[in-house]
Amino acid sequence: MVDSSVGGKTGINLAAGKNLVGNFHQPTAVFADTALLSTLPAREFAAGMAEVIKHGLIADRALFTELQTTAPLAWNHPLLPRIIRRCVEIKAGVVAGDERETSAHGGRALLNLGHTFGHAVEAIAGYGTYLHGEAVAIGLVMAARLSTELGRCTADEADAVAHTLAAHQLPTRLHTSLPLERILEAMRRDKKVRGGKLRFVLQEGIGAASTADDVPEAAAVRALLAGGAVA
Repeated sequence: MVDSSVGGKTGINLAAGKNLVGNFHQPTAVFADTALLSTLPAREFAAGMAEVIKHGLIADRALFTELQTTAPLAWNHPLLPRIIRRCVEIKAGVVAGDERETSAHGGRALLNLGHTFGHAVEAIAGYGTYLHGEAVAIGLVMAARLSTELGRCTADEADAVAHTLAAHQLPTRLHTSLPLERILEAMRRDKKVRGGKLRFVLQEGIGAASTADDVPEAAAVRALLAGGAVA
């Protein structure tokens, strides 16, 4: 409801990585019936909250603050329809300005906060080991640590990311260690690689984000190791 239903991206996973084959095809309309959330297992509902939290991190500090104080949300929480609407507004606004993710800086790529790490975790752990939202949650914490090291956000802000995800019943580090080099190999196959360089999405405090093509690999390695990867 708050992520892939908006934006027109279609994609399939390959053994080599996540969403490596796909197309853009905008639907005539999208309907979000929040009553259907009652059919989800608790784990699936929590996984969806990772994308909700991500929207607050990249574009709406007030939304993130609200998510800090309302955790964990249930499918029938009275605030949920408004929260979903706000996430859709954020994503639709980003997509309207950069539908095919061709912007040299920022643009639709900002929606991938946490996903460079998260997609690699999904691929190396084996699809199904982590739900997508669970892998994104782990990736958001790694991205927050990376952003802190690069001076884009404070340690307290990075801690707030981890605490909020945990409060919404999401993992914040790998359950079982994964080989560092295999994760890095998967990240190098990420669709955001440009000219052989990884493009990371970094937090700019809480409520804003930016893209960076010059992140030292050593800094990314430290974020991975802190999240449970092993050298």
